[in-house]
Amino acid sequence: MIFDMFSTSTKTIYSILVYLGISAVFGFLLFLPNVSEAASYEALLVSQSGSGTLTMEPGETKNVLIEFLNTSDVVWGNDGAGYLSVYTYDPKYRRSDFDPGTWLSPEQVKRIQEASVSSGEKATVLFQLHAPTSEGEYTETFRLASEDTAWVAGGEFTFDINVTSEQRQAQTIVLEKEDTTAEAGPSVSLENDSYKAGLVVQSANRIKALAGRPILFTAAFENIGTKAWSTYGLRENGEVSLAATKMSFAHPSWSGAIAYEAAGRVAPGEKAILSFAFNSPEVNGTHTAVFQLMADGEAVEDALIYIPIEVTGGAEAVIEAEEIVRHDGVRLLDIHEAPQDLRVGVLIVDEETDWEVKITSAQSAFDLFDIEGNILAKLDANQVVTAYYTEGHYYYDIGRGLEVSSYGLRFIPEVENAVMTVTNFDMRVTRNAGLAYNRYRNVLELRHNDYKDRTWLINELPMELYARGTGETSNISPAEFQKALMVTYRTYAYYHYTHGTKRGKEFMHLISTADDQVYFGYDREEAAPRVTDAVDATRGVIVTYDNELAITPYFSRSDGRTRDWSEVWGGDIAWLKGVDVPCDEGKTMWGHGVGMSAQGALCMANEGWGWNELLEYFYTDIELQRWWE
Repeated sequence: MIFDMFSTSTKTIYSILVYLGISAVFGFLLFLPNVSEAASYEALLVSQSGSGTLTMEPGETKNVLIEFLNTSDVVWGNDGAGYLSVYTYDPKYRRSDFDPGTWLSPEQVKRIQEASVSSGEKATVLFQLHAPTSEGEYTETFRLASEDTAWVAGGEFTFDINVTSEQRQAQTIVLEKEDTTAEAGPSVSLENDSYKAGLVVQSANRIKALAGRPILFTAAFENIGTKAWSTYGLRENGEVSLAATKMSFAHPSWSGAIAYEAAGRVAPGEKAILSFAFNSPEVNGTHTAVFQLMADGEAVEDALIYIPIEVTGGAEAVIEAEEIVRHDGVRLLDIHEAPQDLRVGVLIVDEETDWEVKITSAQSAFDLFDIEGNILAKLDANQVVTAYYTEGHYYYDIGRGLEVSSYGLRFIPEVENAVMTVTNFDMRVTRNAGLAYNRYRNVLELRHNDYKDRTWLINELPMELYARGTGETSNISPAEFQKALMVTYRTYAYYHYTHGTKRGKEFMHLISTADDQVYFGYDREEAAPRVTDAVDATRGVIVTYDNELAITPYFSRSDGRTRDWSEVWGGDIAWLKGVDVPCDEGKTMWGHGVGMSAQGALCMANEGWGWNELLEYFYTDIELQRWWE
């Protein structure tokens, strides 16, 4: 049974962890009984039988299919601790009139079908609805949940159900008409004409991606024909290509050339949402992926999606890559571009700063642009600009009176990676911190999002400078431990940079708190020079498994052993197997127990373990690769 998580203060626990040089880590990786932590379970509803509208006869039983995209960092499973299933909702745990007796219980419907669903993959739930005998309009709401852990954010869905005996009569009339048409011979060609669709929206018009990386994409088609669809999907169109060289975009989730399949009635005038994955090609250059809409197994004429993709870090770079293995076990590849535009949410602009930001730079003159690339003002070093968002517009004042923009604002130093300061934000005053933590390298951006109706100040900067600003360990912790932690920190950030699923709806990759990774910016870089040394010593090093980017969870302290991924979250991750941690024996576990025990690793570093040895001990059969200089 799902329980409602209760609120508690985490300040004392956080202070203890900072003292130990560990800090709160990765958000979802450190479990605290606070409802905000439940946000690590996030989903996007991508398809639903009937697009949420059903017509049923009294007493009829109907199969319905729901598909969710896992947009969180947690791997979902259908068994073990925290398994995913659907419950009745609004109100929760209610008894539904549509329970056919095949549900897990009157209030718990079904588990997801897949044994393991990683971030960016889809989960399906197939269950039955049994209409009551009383005709009428019904609304049935359900929600996805992680057992004994949390309700899944974005996991709610509703069926509007019309229970009527008129359905059978209407179906009979339609069937008779179709049979008559089928007998007419030549008019059969009109059957294909009844399948028509228009592309309503797609999630991107152009994509820039690293070679061989999975890309998540969503599109919506409207049925503008005369015939309802009972199934629909997408297949790769190998005959239409704008690329100079034909490339494969196949993803492991595909069935042959079929990139997406769904069951559910889409009537004329209704829309179908299709969310699917494909891989960027392995060869550099610009290529175009083309997908064909299918309805009831038929190709819908002119219903195509064209997706131009600019690929970098591909075959040409691999040919020239070094293949030297250093003494510390790192394989030198240098085949990827170091991210220069990692986007980190550093401040929600609210009452803490009186709903505005005041920005300057002591190191550089800087320019004020809007996000469309239009220059709004040029400012000298130490000149202050005040900016805020309200009611659909962005306002700014550089000393010549209040001015307005319809687009988000970007504050860009003329000296690359110069330090920008938010002068009206001081964590010593508002959060009882030891430093102001209000200085950030490179670009700042003021951006409001409708997804959560809030305005963020976003720091855009190179990956390696982001790692220097980490708040995950102290300056005096052992150097080898610091290096191991920096590699996991960088790997985690790079995962979200390449996938873009966790914070994408808010125009960024990560936020600066323990919900993702603690990041304090330039003040931290100045205060912890030994951490900067650890970043520089491991520059570009990523944890991989079978040459693919690996997820590297870690936590505060074990009770003498770490846990398999399957013990905690279900499913199986090859490199996340339990190991003994003698340094932690007899202690109480802090955190989930999967991956690296931070306190155990710190102890082992004091005993002489190297940073690469620590990573290879806690993560089974992984490889350390340097992906950029």
